[in-house]
Amino acid sequence: MELASPLKRVYWETTAGCNLRCIHCRRQDILTKGSPDELTTGQAKQLIDELAQIGKPVLILSGGEPLFRKDIFEIARYGKERGLALGIATNGTLVSSRIAAALKDAGIYYAAISLDGVRAITHDHFRGRGNFDRAVEGFKNLKAAGIKVQVNFTVTRQNIAEVPVIYKMASDMGACALYLFLLVPVGCGVQIADSQMLSPEEVEAWLRWVYVKDRTGSLPIKAICAPHFYRIEKQDEHLVEVSLAQKGGAAPRRREREVNGARRGCLAAINMCFISHKGDVFPCGYLPVACGNVLKTPLSEIWASSTVLKQLRDPDLLTGKCGLCSFKDVCGGCRARAYYASQSVLAEEPFCTYEPA
Repeated sequence: MELASPLKRVYWETTAGCNLRCIHCRRQDILTKGSPDELTTGQAKQLIDELAQIGKPVLILSGGEPLFRKDIFEIARYGKERGLALGIATNGTLVSSRIAAALKDAGIYYAAISLDGVRAITHDHFRGRGNFDRAVEGFKNLKAAGIKVQVNFTVTRQNIAEVPVIYKMASDMGACALYLFLLVPVGCGVQIADSQMLSPEEVEAWLRWVYVKDRTGSLPIKAICAPHFYRIEKQDEHLVEVSLAQKGGAAPRRREREVNGARRGCLAAINMCFISHKGDVFPCGYLPVACGNVLKTPLSEIWASSTVLKQLRDPDLLTGKCGLCSFKDVCGGCRARAYYASQSVLAEEPFCTYEPA
């Protein structure tokens, strides 16, 4: 089945249960065990069957903590049998060498481990005492099992000074990539937003650092939930091209990030979605506007017909300065932070310094 906008990546919150209580979690109601409302094994397999029919998007098993589900290996193995590429997003603290080997055997090819500091004192401030060492051990076990592992790092005022160091640390550990997340005020993150959110000016400076590393560093690096990176990239590429043209030099090779013919920063509803443990479909995991439920409506129908999803795909519907911005096609602004600030999925991004002409 061909969809109106290609669905390339699905994040499924397999469970609301977790062993940690992170102060910046996108959830508020983390449970000590799985919820009775979460998809059953049979319902999970039905979802996988549909994904296999609509283009086989990458399926990321997340949570909560996905290892809280006793059937997570059965689900992963079924996804592998149906031809899906499978990743897992885990806090790493439960990943023993035995668990890592079982994940590899079940078909997991890619994992993301969250490290929010290069020192235990920083990481454990967000995730609880002792969890830095457990996460690093989990990372090592996944690597030893032959699974590609990226490091996720949520950038806040508490740890921004450690960003250059986490880059080196992730590289030294053998990570395949470093994903730097800009804090989104949702769930528990709302409670720390005032103290931990970077200012728009700090965001701009930080993203320019990421831009340089992206061009010059050996470890792949990406700014997540920070779509204005792509505005910065396009601005700087233009300046470099003009300078080289004036000097008679060749233009630098561009990194193409094509999505339906145009690069976009915020990919919510563009080629990815998030499915909650109850089956509710959201544009992304940080934008709390439900668009349907896979237990009631096929995901393909929700993806193609949801009014909210269709609105998010049309940059001409953006309002405020995002609507006026000449970079809206490549950036789009973070729709989750816009919703947090204005209760509108189409409002302007509140953490961007750029003022359109």
